[in-house]
Amino acid sequence: MMFTRIPAQRVLVAVKLTLASLLLGSAAHAASAPAPAPEFTGIQTWLNSEPLTLAGQRGKVVLVDFWTYTCINCINTLPYVKQWHQQYKDKGLVVVGVHTPEFPFERSTRNVEDAIKRFGIGYPVAQDNQYKTWDAYRNQYWPAFYLIDKQGNVVYRHFGEGNYAQTEAEIQRLLAQP
Repeated sequence: MMFTRIPAQRVLVAVKLTLASLLLGSAAHAASAPAPAPEFTGIQTWLNSEPLTLAGQRGKVVLVDFWTYTCINCINTLPYVKQWHQQYKDKGLVVVGVHTPEFPFERSTRNVEDAIKRFGIGYPVAQDNQYKTWDAYRNQYWPAFYLIDKQGNVVYRHFGEGNYAQTEAEIQRLLAQP
């Protein structure tokens, strides 16, 4: 019998996702009460964009996607995130990928640039090597989606894969609001 050694940090993330799914009943949910979205902070580098601020996105719906380029769950969400970006960018959706590394080699801007090119990501990506934005959101998972309404409040969160139709419906609902 062969066993594959899985890094402890990956196991911990998988356990957290499983527990969150069990405890929440679903990994996607509306925020218990809308709360002001934390500003992007401690970003080392912005890729595909000049530096963005959430304050500068008022009047738009923002999808903040915490990801890292070697996470298979993150990779599996990318086709959906890229589709939402293409389909809704002209209707007021701003997608921001917040690349927060799990492993030291993922801190390299060159590696992140190569991944962006390999995956065909065209939306802004913030490189959060110091976990400042991650911590501001009190995030614990890869991948994680946070939807921010036009007034700058976090109104929806989703951790892990799945619930794509529900997430898209929430994007549409938020875009339809005045």
